[in-house]
Amino acid sequence: MRYRETSKIVRLATRDAGVLSAIAKGALRPKSRFGASLQPLSDGVVEIYLSPHRELHTLAEFELTHLRTSLAISLERYTASVALAELMLRFAPANPHPESFDLLQGALSILETSPSEAVEVVALRMLWRMVSELGFAPALDRCVRDGTPIGAEGELLFSAAEGGAVCTRCASAVGVTRLGPGDRSALDALVDPVRELPELDTRHGRAHRRLLERYIRYHLADGAELPALQFWTRAETARA
Repeated sequence: MRYRETSKIVRLATRDAGVLSAIAKGALRPKSRFGASLQPLSDGVVEIYLSPHRELHTLAEFELTHLRTSLAISLERYTASVALAELMLRFAPANPHPESFDLLQGALSILETSPSEAVEVVALRMLWRMVSELGFAPALDRCVRDGTPIGAEGELLFSAAEGGAVCTRCASAVGVTRLGPGDRSALDALVDPVRELPELDTRHGRAHRRLLERYIRYHLADGAELPALQFWTRAETARA
């Protein structure tokens, strides 16, 4: 974001120091040492002067290693990538969390190279994986309210507010989304990173986006605005 006339404040996901905010002084000057390197979703090696008693540090150097220009091939790739970055930057622990950093970096690389027809399901899987990596994986095989085992076949009663599957006895006390066998199987595959990715038509893809957004709002956002996630959820699927 712009800071005064000549500087930027950048939000950085780092492997060694967690998520940080830093001021890049003079970044908007024509002959800035940062040049055009401070672009969204780019990879690099940073040198930061840490301020022990402040949340805003000073960015000394940014050595660009990978500018992910191919994510701009389509709106679908870009908005999904920014939604992933938003989750990381907003909800990753303040302390170093290399697992979520590695997941974000790997997910962006996969989104760069995925076939156009697979971008939506890849994005859904990577967002569910980020949610799980941050400690909020949905429960799918047991009722989240009383622990009753959920049968492996048939319809799934899913409560975004409660955090996953609920049994028929508990369903009357909470709002549920009824997932038919096809959507249930798709959700199982999206949450499980070793399963084969499901095939989703436009209608079912939109439904899974909305379900994921509701889940994130209940368990991570706590009322906070998530403009990137909201935009991705509502964007038309673009094949390009």
